[in-house]
Amino acid sequence: MYQHQWQDGSSVDWVPGKVVCVGRNYADHARELNNPVPTEPILFIKPATAMVAAAEPFSIPADRGVVHFETEMALLIGKTLSDADEDESLAAIAGVGLGFDITLRELQDKLKAKSHPWEVAKAFDGSCPLSAFAPVSEPLDWANIAIQMSCNGQLRQDGNSEAMITPVARLLAYTSRIFTLQPGDVVMTGTPAGVGPLQAGDKLQATLSCQGQTLVELASSVKG
Repeated sequence: MYQHQWQDGSSVDWVPGKVVCVGRNYADHARELNNPVPTEPILFIKPATAMVAAAEPFSIPADRGVVHFETEMALLIGKTLSDADEDESLAAIAGVGLGFDITLRELQDKLKAKSHPWEVAKAFDGSCPLSAFAPVSEPLDWANIAIQMSCNGQLRQDGNSEAMITPVARLLAYTSRIFTLQPGDVVMTGTPAGVGPLQAGDKLQATLSCQGQTLVELASSVKG
C-alpha cells in the first residue's frame, strides 16, 4: 500500500488523502492540445488509490488506448486549509515533489467531446505516481521552480512555474475554498508543454530545481 516518503527514506506520518489536480495551468500545454486557455482553475480529484511510488516501476493500462505522461510539481499539505488566504496556504506546504498525471488521452478526448467528467481517464488506480518529498522548512521562490522531464534520454518537458496561469499561493487558496485540504493531501500544480505517450519499458527522469539548486530528482520507469 502506498505511503508518502521523505527524501531521506523515512515515511511521512500522515495518511495519504486525496490528490487535487489543476487542468491547463500552463498556457503552452493548453494550446498544444488545442484547448482554450482557462480564466480560472479547472480542478479535479484523484483518490488515494491513484497514488503509487514513482521510484518503483509503475504500470499503465494496456487496453484503454493511448496513455500520456504529464509531469507536475506536487505539493504535500501539512496543515488543514479551509477558506485560507495565500499566506496561510504557503505555510501549509510541508513538502515538494514530482508527480506524473497519467492520462488516458483518447478516452479523455471522447469524454470532453460529450461534456462528461474526466475522472475515468484521469483518476483510475495507479494514475498518480509520486516521488519522495523534499521537506519545505524555509520559504521557496514558488514563482521560479524549474521542471524538466526526459523520456528514454530525450528531453520532453522543460518549464518553469513562472508560467503558471494560477500561481502556487493563489491556487492553494482557491482550492481551499472548494475542498478542505488536510495533512496528507497532495496538490498537483499543472504540467508544462511537451506531454506525450508512454509505453511499456519507457525510462523517465525528472527534476525540480530552484535558482540552480536541485530540489527533487526522480528516476522512474514503466513496467515492461
